[in-house]
Amino acid sequence: MSDRLADEDHHDEAPGVSRRGFLSATAAGGVAAGVLPSVLAGPAGAAPAGAPGPHSSTLSVTVNGRRHQVTIDNRTSLLDLLRERLALPGTKKGCDQGACGACTVLVNGRRVNACLTLAVRCQGVEVTTIEGLAAGGELHALQQAFIEQDAFQCGYCTPGQIMSGVGCIREGHTGSREEIREWMSGNICRCGCYVKIVNAVQQAARKQGS
Repeated sequence: MSDRLADEDHHDEAPGVSRRGFLSATAAGGVAAGVLPSVLAGPAGAAPAGAPGPHSSTLSVTVNGRRHQVTIDNRTSLLDLLRERLALPGTKKGCDQGACGACTVLVNGRRVNACLTLAVRCQGVEVTTIEGLAAGGELHALQQAFIEQDAFQCGYCTPGQIMSGVGCIREGHTGSREEIREWMSGNICRCGCYVKIVNAVQQAARKQGS
C-alpha cells in the first residue's frame, strides 16, 4: 500500500512540488492566502538566474574564510542559505523558530540563530559554521573536548552546542558551571547531555586560558 501511495505522490508531479504537497497547500487555504503560488515557485532559497528581480538580492558574504556571491530571494534565512545554497549541512534545522539553538553560527564572531537571521542582512559579514572550526587538520579545542567528555548522544544538537560554546568562551562567560549553564541555556539537548556539555565547555575554556 505504501509503495502505491509513493507512486501516486510522484506521478505527473510538477517540478519542485509533489501531488501531496499541492493538495496539502490547497486544503490549508493556500490559494486564498497567496501561499500556493510560492509553493509552486519552489523553495524560498531558489533565486532566479542572472540579475536580481524585485524580490531578490545579490549577496556577498564570507563563510568559513571563503567569499561567496549569490542571488537569493529576500525571504531566505541564513540557515537555508548555508544548507541549501552553500552545501554546508552541518548547521542543523531544528525548530526553525529560534527556540532550540541547533542552527547556532557565529556572525562576525557573535553567535546567532541562523533560522531567525535573514541572509540579506549578512551583506559583507563573516560567518563561521561548524565546518569552519577545525584548522590545519586539527579539531577546535571545544570539538575535541566534546569527544573526550562524551558530550553528545544522537548528535543532532551538537553543531549548535559547539558553536554556542565557542561564543560563550569568547564572551568570557565561563567563570562557573552555573554561568556556563545560563549562557548556554538557549541550546536544547533532547538527549539530556547537559552535564557533559558543561564539562566540555569548561575543559576548552581552561585550555584556551579563558
